[in-house]
Amino acid sequence: MLFNNYSNLILEAGTDEAGRGCLAGPVTAAAVILPENYKLSLLNDSKQLSEKTREKLKPLIEESALTFKVIHLEPAIIDKINILNASIKAMQECITQLNPTPQYIIVDGNRFKPINDIPYSCIVKGDSKYLSIAAASVLAKTYRDEYMNRIHEEFPMYNWKKNKGYPTAEHREAIKKYGVTKYHRMSFRLLPEQLTLEL
Repeated sequence: MLFNNYSNLILEAGTDEAGRGCLAGPVTAAAVILPENYKLSLLNDSKQLSEKTREKLKPLIEESALTFKVIHLEPAIIDKINILNASIKAMQECITQLNPTPQYIIVDGNRFKPINDIPYSCIVKGDSKYLSIAAASVLAKTYRDEYMNRIHEEFPMYNWKKNKGYPTAEHREAIKKYGVTKYHRMSFRLLPEQLTLEL
């Protein structure tokens, strides 16, 4: 059972990100304000949903949201400011582009930095507790998957279409064999320590 609202303010935005633990590709954040008393029976934390269900939910969320925004932050930014800061920055950028402006923000996880003096709360496992965070998690995940499918066409040997940039054995094997691309995060441990990469 997901709750509609945390703050009792009508314009409450939920925000979440996808792709934090990946070796390649962007970190993608979404922020969503849903209408009051919103209901969508299939909606849950995106990690609990099949790809097919997420794809089905995406247009339903977009059509019914009062406002939403999705942002990709590239590996170069992740390498410069680190993945935690990049995740927070992506969520903040989404929030600044929402119209109407939220009166309150609920964030999945335990870290955030204030933006434009809007009050906020961090909620651990918020994507399985609040509808707006669950909606943001679905949008972040589906948009990021689409992005990884696109760049898979450019570098099919890494099989990003399947692994989405996560550190699977297959992905690491491809890095070992083919080296790195402009989409890899150079600040991440791309290979286990015993395997060094010739850069």
